[in-house]
Amino acid sequence: MSTTRKLWLGLAALLVTSFAVLLWVGSVVHQQAPPLPTAVVTSDGQTLYTKADMEEGRQVWQSIGGQQLGSIWGHGALLAPDWSADWLHRESMAMLDLLARDAGLGPYESLDAQQQAPLKARVQEELRTNTYDAASNTITVSALRAHAMEAVAAHYMSLFGNDPATHKLREGYAMRENTVAEMEHRRAVTAFFWWTSWAAATQRPNEAMSYTQNWPYEPLAGNAPTSTSFLWSVFSILFMIFGIGLLGWHHARQVSHEPLPPIPARDPLTEMKATPSMKATGKYFWTVLALFLAQILLGATTAHYQVEGQQAYGFALANYLPYSLTRTWHTELAVLWIATAWLATGLYIAPLISGHEPKFQRLGVNFLWVCLLVIVVGSFAGQWFAVMDKMGLKYNFWFGHQGWEYTDLGRFWQIFLFIGLMLWLFLVGRALLPAMRGKKEGASIVGLLFLSTVAIGLLYGAGLMWGEHTHIAMVEYWRWWVVHLWVEGFFEVFATAVISYLFVRLGLLRVSSATTNVLFATIVFMAGGVLGTLHHLYFSGTTTAVIALGASFSALEVVPLALIGLEAHDTWKKQHAAPWMARYRWPIMFFVAVSFWNLVGAGLLGFLVNTPIALYYMQGLNLTATHGHTALMGVYGMLGLGLMLFCLRGIKPEAHWREGWLRSSFWCLNIGLSLMAVLTLLPLGILQLKAVLEHGYWFARSAEFMDRPLIHMLVWMRVPGDTLFAVGALLISVFVAALWLAPRRRTAPAALPQAARENA
Repeated sequence: MSTTRKLWLGLAALLVTSFAVLLWVGSVVHQQAPPLPTAVVTSDGQTLYTKADMEEGRQVWQSIGGQQLGSIWGHGALLAPDWSADWLHRESMAMLDLLARDAGLGPYESLDAQQQAPLKARVQEELRTNTYDAASNTITVSALRAHAMEAVAAHYMSLFGNDPATHKLREGYAMRENTVAEMEHRRAVTAFFWWTSWAAATQRPNEAMSYTQNWPYEPLAGNAPTSTSFLWSVFSILFMIFGIGLLGWHHARQVSHEPLPPIPARDPLTEMKATPSMKATGKYFWTVLALFLAQILLGATTAHYQVEGQQAYGFALANYLPYSLTRTWHTELAVLWIATAWLATGLYIAPLISGHEPKFQRLGVNFLWVCLLVIVVGSFAGQWFAVMDKMGLKYNFWFGHQGWEYTDLGRFWQIFLFIGLMLWLFLVGRALLPAMRGKKEGASIVGLLFLSTVAIGLLYGAGLMWGEHTHIAMVEYWRWWVVHLWVEGFFEVFATAVISYLFVRLGLLRVSSATTNVLFATIVFMAGGVLGTLHHLYFSGTTTAVIALGASFSALEVVPLALIGLEAHDTWKKQHAAPWMARYRWPIMFFVAVSFWNLVGAGLLGFLVNTPIALYYMQGLNLTATHGHTALMGVYGMLGLGLMLFCLRGIKPEAHWREGWLRSSFWCLNIGLSLMAVLTLLPLGILQLKAVLEHGYWFARSAEFMDRPLIHMLVWMRVPGDTLFAVGALLISVFVAALWLAPRRRTAPAALPQAARENA
């Protein structure tokens, strides 16, 4: 059996096994999710909340931005509190003050530790005892807790309205006045927030931990890390060390001494004329840069809300473009422009690989581009109407704001995008079909490219697996299929196959070694990548199995990054393989940047927040944002820009490339991203971590903490990095525009010197 066949069989077995386990975990999450009761009643029979209240409250929360305004169970925006943690702390303090008052002791915080201890023990018993009755499907609370709930609910109803008493707090949370206009809807929001905090503190039946694995850290409620979190954190580190050692041994044993192929005298790709459909992808790259620039502008606006709350240099911006909306569009645009760059690459490279231009291919490419524009404009308009409370709850799920970070599109727009991806799959697949027929050399790379295309098209469908009233734990389960598997998983396989194929066509790699390397790299990545999805779900109402599997396999995601320096060096050397490779210097440099950020952003900073015990304290802090920015932009963004430049070489072969603009753009983007992380996100995250350890999770996300002068200074420290980054984006945008708008200059393809041709 050939090596290629063995690798294909190994990849198939790995994917079948991994997805089978992932689906099994989903069934466990569904069966053991925190119960949503029919009613919450007091011990004397008074009904406080109904299931309808909690479901309506969730709908209201989603319509105003959901996870884009604060967070629930740690997932969401970094400004405004985690509402689960905030409610839990406020309810704990309310009960402690009531108990202290009833005992004639004065305010709880004025008492010494000896006086506080019995009160704290009473509150922990109230919060952690599971009073859910499955037979009646109700939760019963004591009179003490009911009074505390009433006090906290009053605070939230004031906060989400326009009460002057909470105006300062709204500014600190970057909430617009009358975030929720109707009093009935505000009360419903309090029902939903209470339920999320109830699940965070109430122990699972017959277990000494809450439904959210004791997250968030809240000493007053008795929430502290579980032994499971410690245990599997240690094992995950051992798995990572073992995996790195095994991969290093394999690399040393299997390192190829196969000589490089003869270097072509001329650039092979200059002989391949771009087809009409390939040229039609040019408008996609214009769209990529337009979305990229819009994302940067919205990112700057979102960051500025941290220092002015409701305004931008005195202008009441929150009245027209609230924080939850700017952050929604900022995060969505990041995914959209990167995905558009990769989709355009697929449409460009498919006819290049096969040498076949299917009938009406250009029409399909143009039609898909129009569909993408309609989806962006339509979904963004719907989200504005939803957040500004101009749509109502009836149509919000379908056309407004779903409230789930990175998957905020209304269901209609999600379905539209899924259909668009199916069209993309059809267009790429039929163009690749001639290259997949038979057993031609390189068929395995093309086959893997096509399979990754299929996976990209189908996996977005995971975003359609939940409904408007699906349990939040199951929504989180399916949502991370989209965010992790779709964006971080199979798009990377697609990119690996594309880059390897390009180097083969340029004559810099042998087909046999490229095929083996691509298949092996896919196996190594997918070994941790599929089940590594579960590390996002440690504290989302899931069970111990999620922590065990997520910790173990997400640690393996770091393993292939251990040898990333070798990959970066090999990629960098390719630009010097022949004089004509100077044409591809900057696409290759962007690929080198991908390797660097893979090591730093995805590897180092990713593993920082990867283990259960680390994420227990860091989830939803700026340390996770540090990883998110450097991995999403550093890896996937740089990769999208590099692929774009490769395609533009073929679309505009005669255009004069202004190397200086690309050089400046490259360094501005990378230095700007570094400064953004080092000067603001990382130190702010470290300060927040210290606050969590000393006071509890709620404090690190509170207005009291975020309104400190030091925090404001760190936010302003983003200006140098953000400015450099924006300049880099403008330069590459002007560079691309000049390829079409500036006069073109025909240049003959460079050839190798005679002596070099003879040696080759």
